[in-house]
Amino acid sequence: MNSKELIRINDEYGAHNYHPLPIVIAKAERVWVWDVEGKKYMDMLSSYSALNQGHRHPYIVDIAKKQLDKVTLTSRAFHNDQLPLFLKKVCEFSGFDMALPMNTGAEAVETALKAVRKWGYKVKGVENDKAEIIVAANNFHGRTITIISFTTEEQYKDGFGPFTPGFKIVKYGDAEEIEKAITKNTVAIMVEPIQGEGGIIIPEEGYLKKLRELADKNRVLLVLDEIQTGLARTGKNFAFEWEEIKPDMVILGKALGGGIMPVSAVLSSKEVLGVFNPGDHGSTFGGNPLGAAVAIAALEVIENEKLAERANELGNYFMDQLRKIDNPHITEVRGRGLLIGLELDVPAREYAEKLMEEGLLCKETHEKVIRFAPPLVITKEEIDWALDRIKKILEG
Repeated sequence: MNSKELIRINDEYGAHNYHPLPIVIAKAERVWVWDVEGKKYMDMLSSYSALNQGHRHPYIVDIAKKQLDKVTLTSRAFHNDQLPLFLKKVCEFSGFDMALPMNTGAEAVETALKAVRKWGYKVKGVENDKAEIIVAANNFHGRTITIISFTTEEQYKDGFGPFTPGFKIVKYGDAEEIEKAITKNTVAIMVEPIQGEGGIIIPEEGYLKKLRELADKNRVLLVLDEIQTGLARTGKNFAFEWEEIKPDMVILGKALGGGIMPVSAVLSSKEVLGVFNPGDHGSTFGGNPLGAAVAIAALEVIENEKLAERANELGNYFMDQLRKIDNPHITEVRGRGLLIGLELDVPAREYAEKLMEEGLLCKETHEKVIRFAPPLVITKEEIDWALDRIKKILEG
């Protein structure tokens, strides 16, 4: 079947909750994908940073194939031989005491919300059902009912109420607003170190340090959602490392699954994750042996191939070159590592579509921002290949 026919079938039988570019991908390797007609494209989106290690990384694929021949799912009713190794690996990689594995990023966020609330009641001593969590405007943490309860994007909420209470929304990047919002019932501050879906919004230097100080001063947990920014994307293993702080809890997903399958995790101290008792929380597929084996391999690739260092070096080069592009509609190029946003004063969708025609796949976010976030295994020569096409479209 050709692309046109497959898109027609998709539109007929699938719910219309996405507006993808009109390409049908049939094959992928490293930073490249091919459509069903055989045309080759460079992937500059990385499935929203789930492909930091590239498409079908041979080491991760080999581990997955070997595990498929052994055991794939046990549920948490029984132990399996891969989960303990994954828990040890991810804790050593991150420097946290304890991990709770789930599947998707949204599941991990929900897990974090439950953990900090229960910590607030059982450890901090907040009055029952009074816990408050402070979040930032323009956030994106997922799409469950509870998560969209504290979004400021009205489309994400339209038609889905009633919503979950217990959240205070403050301006992103403003530590003073957070300080004013803290009360005796505050159990956590939860933010993204960089707002990815929000348009690659980077707070002023020192923001996370101020939040760390406020959390310590008020006995509040600092929770960082690193689902998109974590695992080498920004030039360090975790974006919070840029400010030399450590949160009380970090949420991981996307690249933790190595581009193979959904794997997520909540990492924290024994004091916080220790609030869970058998039966309090769970997931049939969370911690499955296939996912655990893949996640170990995904972390090993990040370490062995020094992907954080690559992202930092190549990201700086990429942004420097983008800033040289002559287009009066470009208002800013910003980013960290290989998480880059090019903001325009006109809608970005048309540019994304023209770049697709040139063999480069990217996507607009927040209408006027083009996001460039290639797999971290990309080479300088491949970035130059992309820059030639970006310049052609933006300067043409």
